[in-house]
Parts: sequence; structure tokens; C-alpha cells
Amino acid sequence: MAKVGVFFGTDTGNTRKIAKQIAQQLAPVVTEKPVNIRNASVEDLQAYDVLIIGTPTYGEGQLPGLEAGTSTESWDEFLPTLAGADFSAQTIALYGLGDQIGYPGNFVDALGILYDAFADCGANFIGFTGSESYAFQRSRALVGEQFVGLVLDEDNQKELTPTRLSDWLTAISAAWSS
Repeated sequence: MAKVGVFFGTDTGNTRKIAKQIAQQLAPVVTEKPVNIRNASVEDLQAYDVLIIGTPTYGEGQLPGLEAGTSTESWDEFLPTLAGADFSAQTIALYGLGDQIGYPGNFVDALGILYDAFADCGANFIGFTGSESYAFQRSRALVGEQFVGLVLDEDNQKELTPTRLSDWLTAISAAWSS
């Protein structure tokens, strides 16, 4: 059975809330509590076969972190520690939170930044999702017509989150269960 870990960055707690829901819905496969990335190391992530990684997008397309005005360190401070790391043995599913109405020109850009960083480390990805049910102008998280992971807009489409999350978890869990 694959060892699955859930890691997230957050400041307001929305991404943490989704991480907890993921862990609850995937129990008993996910046996440990989700971990805030500010409390993790590269080695912590590499200890898992499958990683579910989440981030919100701040301001004009930024990762959460001190430069973006968050109260604690987060992804912006963690990503430099990935330099030279090898994630070719890990399968990664990403999820991101964003505001398509307030920031349509850089909707869930932080998700794309994480994707690029882990792709540079050789990671294998699952969990791409369609972009058709969102209204935005541009996103760094797009590859073709698909987002590089699950996209949630808790500001404008909160009512869609339970179904989107459940469907995505069913899809990604099938990838490591087969």
C-alpha cells in the first residue's frame, strides 16, 4: 500500500481546512495529520510514496510566505530547499485555492509555481482537472486546457468544493490503488 502524506501552506487557514478534509476522506490510507510546510523538510516529503500538496495564491499570483505578507514562513521560504532534491520516486497531486473574480489575471498562479518546482525535481503528477467551470483570464497553473491539480475557489464557488474535492480524491486514489 502506498504511503500518502498531505502537506500544505496557509496563512488564513482555508488550505489547512481542505488538507484536513482530504486526510479525513482518505483515511485509513492517510494515517498522519496534514503538515504545514513551515514545519517540514525535504526529507519529510521524500518519506512518502504519494504527496498531496496544497497552496493558496496570494496577491498578484504569489506563493504564501513572508514576502506576500503572511504572518509565518510558508512555500516561498520552503521552495529554495528543493534545489537539487530528487522527487522521481514520488507521485504528487496538487491542489490550490484562488479567487477567480478578484484575481482573474493570475488565478491560482501559486499552484503553477509549485508544479514547476516539483517538476524540476523529477516528480510524477496525477490529478489534473479541467478549467471549463471557472471564469478567469490567465493562470500559470494551466497546461493546455487543464489545471495541474484541483482548483478550489472558496470565495466565489464554495458550494462546488465538496463535489470537486470528492471527485478529485476518487480519481487520484485510483492512480495509486491500481
